[in-house]
Amino acid sequence: MRAARLIKMVLLLQSRPSMTGAELARELEVSERTVARDVLSLSEAGVPVYADRGRAGGYRLIGGYRTRLTGLGRSEAEALFLSGVPAALRDMGLADAASAARLKVSAALLPELRDAADGAAQRFHLDAPAWYREPATPALLPAVADAVWDDRRIATRYRRTDTEVERELEPYGLVLKAGVWYLAARSGTDMRVYRIDRFTSVTPLDDRFTRGPDFDLPAFWAERAAQFARSILRDEVVVRLTPTGTRRLRHVTDRAGAEEALTAAGEPDEQGRTTVTLPVESLDVAYSQLLGLGPEAEVLGPPELRERFAAAAARMHGLYGSHGEP
Repeated sequence: MRAARLIKMVLLLQSRPSMTGAELARELEVSERTVARDVLSLSEAGVPVYADRGRAGGYRLIGGYRTRLTGLGRSEAEALFLSGVPAALRDMGLADAASAARLKVSAALLPELRDAADGAAQRFHLDAPAWYREPATPALLPAVADAVWDDRRIATRYRRTDTEVERELEPYGLVLKAGVWYLAARSGTDMRVYRIDRFTSVTPLDDRFTRGPDFDLPAFWAERAAQFARSILRDEVVVRLTPTGTRRLRHVTDRAGAEEALTAAGEPDEQGRTTVTLPVESLDVAYSQLLGLGPEAEVLGPPELRERFAAAAARMHGLYGSHGEP
């Protein structure tokens, strides 16, 4: 533990012109007294650490000293490629590895390039969760992530509606989608997708698995996501849209379903209105979505949905008609 801290101190001093005792203590999560003892130990070991006295003083390395302890380990290198997603790293338990990797890269750079990390951080930030949603980290995510990195089989219990099932899985990859974590894993001969927050237990097994050489996580996820999005559109509604409604349809319903409906639609009528057959998740969902188009959409069918919109229009007229109360 102390050896790792001493290495980190050298890398910190190598990546910056100088640092105060308070700054080092904050970065290393120790007291300033411990920093002073560590500096003395480094000096005794031959590392040229110099202490500047006075109010503006601090610690610095002398004579352009460069440590050779800048080689990236596997976990650090893997974490570095994800370092643009700090919340994801923290959720998977890789924040420390990413911090060490960035520090090693910074220490290896020329002095004029050492502000590159800060510059990038101020120009790009990824906020993965959707709006109006409090992100929650699944408790078992770090255990699953460890198994993914290690290609290690896991024994799991997985919640399905009102039951739990036991599965032995080969965890291939993790996906973060709109703030929700998913696992792509092989169960028997099938590749499946599991929500991490539905695992109730995860136990690493002794044996590792060999990854299929042709597996491509981004391609696999894109295919499954498209299948899922299409599979939930189980109903259809017929809608007559004004030009404004046609433009806005993609923004209030499933985008892929809207594109499909508009592509298959015929020419607009003499009033410029387009009739489409729209795939929807359910009539309840269609009601909520199409209500957002207001008078720009007329539901033609099925009859029960048209009647529901007619009732809603009557209530709206009661509220906003000439005889409505202010």
